[in-house]
This record gives sequence, C-alpha cells and structure tokens, in this order.
Amino acid sequence: MASLMNRRNWLKSGALLAGSVSLLPTGLEALAAPRLAAPAAPAPLAEALTDEQALLAAPGPLNARLSANENPFGPSDKAKQAILESVTSCYQYPMQSRELIQKIADYEGLTPAHIMLDAGSSPLLLAAAMHFGQQGGIITGDPSYADLPRKAEKFKSPIVAVPLTADYKLDLDAMEKKVDARTALVYICNPNNPTGTVLDAAKLKAFTARVSQKVPIFVDEAYIDYLPDPRAASLMDAVKQGQNVMVARTFSKLYGFAGLRVGYLVAQPDTIVALSKYAVGPMSISAPAVRAAVVSFQDQAYMQDALKKTLASKQFLYDLLKREGYDYIPSATNFVMFPLKMDGKRFVEEMGKRGVSIRNWEFNNQQWCRVSIGRMDEMQAFAAAFTQVS
Repeated sequence: MASLMNRRNWLKSGALLAGSVSLLPTGLEALAAPRLAAPAAPAPLAEALTDEQALLAAPGPLNARLSANENPFGPSDKAKQAILESVTSCYQYPMQSRELIQKIADYEGLTPAHIMLDAGSSPLLLAAAMHFGQQGGIITGDPSYADLPRKAEKFKSPIVAVPLTADYKLDLDAMEKKVDARTALVYICNPNNPTGTVLDAAKLKAFTARVSQKVPIFVDEAYIDYLPDPRAASLMDAVKQGQNVMVARTFSKLYGFAGLRVGYLVAQPDTIVALSKYAVGPMSISAPAVRAAVVSFQDQAYMQDALKKTLASKQFLYDLLKREGYDYIPSATNFVMFPLKMDGKRFVEEMGKRGVSIRNWEFNNQQWCRVSIGRMDEMQAFAAAFTQVS
C-alpha cells in the first residue's frame, strides 16, 4: 500500500527513527517543477513516518513547527480557564464526560447512545480498525489518512487503496466499484489528509446513501471545522437518517486540543456498542480536558477568530509559493501540499537544519511537501528557510 500516513503509532517510533535520519549530499540540485498532473497509480513505498516521528527527527530547536497540522492559536481562553479551575478537583474521576456527550447530542439532534468519546480520534480509528479489520477488507483513498487502514492491516485485513482523481480528491466512483463481498468497511477522510481537498457534499451524501446499504462507511471529519459551512458538508445527517455510517470528530484541529486529547464518534447505537468493546472510552480523557471541551464546544467566536488567522497565514503561504514559482493544491484545511523541485527527504532535512519542520510525500511520480499552517511568525520563518532551499 502506497503513500499512506499514520497519525499515532508510538510503538514503532523508536525503531523507525533509528534509521530515518541519514547523511545527505550538501548540494541542492533544483529540478524543474512540473505543473500539477493527474494522479497516476502509485508505486509501493516504504511506510511514511508519523507526524510525531517527523517532529522527533527534526534537528535542533524549531522556529516553525509545521509538520503535524496543529492549531497554534488554541485552545481558547475559556478552555484555558476551565483547565485551571478543574485542577483542584483532579483527584476525582472525570465524570463530566456525560455533560459533553449530552452537549454534542443536543447540537447534532441525536441521543447520547449515538456518541462515543475517547482521548482524541486515534482510539476511535483503532477501535474501527480492530472491529472491521477482522471481518474483511478496507477500501480507502491513496494518498489519504492511513491510521485506520494501517492498523487494520495488523489484523490481516486486505487494504484496497484507490488513487485520487485528477484534481486530487477521493475518487468515490472508483471506490464504489471496489466494494464486493470481501469488503468490511469504506474509509473516507473528508477533507482529505494530506492533499487538503474536500468532496462535493451532495455527491458524498448520495454515495453514502447507496454504499452504506452494502457496507459500513467510516467518515473522518477531523478537518471539517475549517470549511465555510461545516454542518452542510458533514455526514451527521446520514447517521440521523439511520444509515450505516460512522462520523469521527476531533478537538485536535480547530479547537486546538492536540495535546489535550478529546475526540468522539457518532454512529448508530448498535455500532457504538460494538466498537466500545475495543476502546477505553470517556475514562481515558483527563478531567481538565473534558472541562475544556465542554466550554469550547461550538464556541463560534473563538472558532471564527482561529479560522480567520489560519486563512491569513494560508494566503501568505499561497503568495510565497506563487512568487517562488511553485504550484500547490488549493486546500480546504489548515495545511497545504505542493510539488517539490528536489528530493523530498533532502528538502525536509534542509528545512529542518533551518529550524522548520515539514512533511514530505511521494506519489503520482512526484515529490511533495505538506506544510501545516502556523502563526504568521512561523510562516515567515518557513519563508526565510524556503527561499534559501528552493
């Protein structure tokens, strides 16, 4: 399986990192950058580093941490205050999770039985990988977010990785054609990571209405809050309509909770019961994180402010790439992918030497860089390093 990424695979980090950093040639031989071309079937590649491993591999102090798609503007002031106030009662177990579940249920028009909490979306992806990976194959995009399919592979699940469309979106038509009696799950990451593209909402909803009658569908909406109208693009309505669809959300992105760890899954109650056998659940989340999530959930004033800052930094990056003669994939998220003019691993190392952490991929016979959107000072640090390396 090619060019798939993993979010949290700490058990492998030590062994992988030991062989991930090598001495590279010092000369930077820039090659002509092609225009963005239609994706071709990717060739098998070695497993990519996780975001955590990439950060650990970065040399020296960082001026710009732009490799893990974190929100550098969060969490909100309300969340910080809630954390401080919860410290005195941290000797108690985090029973407040019921309040958060109810708040989510009320907002989405569902019942608490439709919702499962855990420490970020990673445990939820693992639960789905364990449950469905033992039943059959997983269909996913390529490249797409690989946490769930890679974990399912450990349970001998066949992974069917479907190349993207010409505009670097998940190919729903091709994915639907791959569904057969051996398929246990279809995994959709929308907006997609690492390309930052988003599917047409009407087409995706029509897809889930048809395909969920044959096989369960898992929709990872980690970056949905970066869209202009998240509710219109979300598949929450599919769950409300009784479809065999799971929707995963995380506070790690726009809410700025990557280090606090809060995520939730919305699905049919019987699916929640089945997946809960493979997850720790709300007791895995610390009391301060739960309290912060309760006050942060749908804090529109904060979310709009963080989104505004993200868009400003992203426009700065777009302008820089254009000025330096680079193309990029227009992004609906807090990261941008663009084709490189040199070897991706060398590019990552040279940027790391200049205090900037980014990620690289290889697909469609092209080397790529993914840059997370940071604060403006971080984007300026990226620009200073990029103009030297590019």
